[in-house]
Amino acid sequence: MATVSLSTTGYGDIVPVTLSARAIHSLLIAPLWVLFLIVLIGTTVETLATTTREQFRVNRWRKTLRNHTVVVGYGFKGRSAVTTLIDNGVSQDQIVVIDPDPVAANKATDEGLTTVAGDATRLEILRRAMVPEAKRVLVTTDRDDTNVLVTLTARQLNGNAEVSVAVREAAAHSQDREVTHWSQYQLLRGAHAVIRPMSTSANELLP
Repeated sequence: MATVSLSTTGYGDIVPVTLSARAIHSLLIAPLWVLFLIVLIGTTVETLATTTREQFRVNRWRKTLRNHTVVVGYGFKGRSAVTTLIDNGVSQDQIVVIDPDPVAANKATDEGLTTVAGDATRLEILRRAMVPEAKRVLVTTDRDDTNVLVTLTARQLNGNAEVSVAVREAAAHSQDREVTHWSQYQLLRGAHAVIRPMSTSANELLP
């Protein structure tokens, strides 16, 4: 009953009668009730405003974004690829980053990039990043098996996009035979280039 009295208008069946009770209500209960309403309304308005702004931003870039570059994975290799893209004249507005890690996704957003948080092996995530309309897809996750799935899924959505894949440095260092076989598999399945970061620069991610 105390919670309802503080958070809403109360039940109405219990009212202060004595002077001391009315004083407590006027000096303590009423201010707390007003403060609760201010916090409640402020939080609600802020949440709605943030959601509206985000939806407006997403709708705006969806309408105008074409022939863009999708970077899958915003680790060291992904950040290097984005830096190389910008150095080569690609506008930040034409780069979309996909990463399942909220920390990495927030970092990309803070750096002015359009970000889609989620697993890039899923069709709906790639569609959200508008891969069917993309010109270039750079796959730079830290797992080769994930890179395979992302490449195949991206190719399924967009048969014309230039797809470049960076293999793990550890695998390229210790399992040359397997990486060679994997690279051939990728090239046959749709990737335009398979990059070994240990021996190549980020510029080679750009077909």
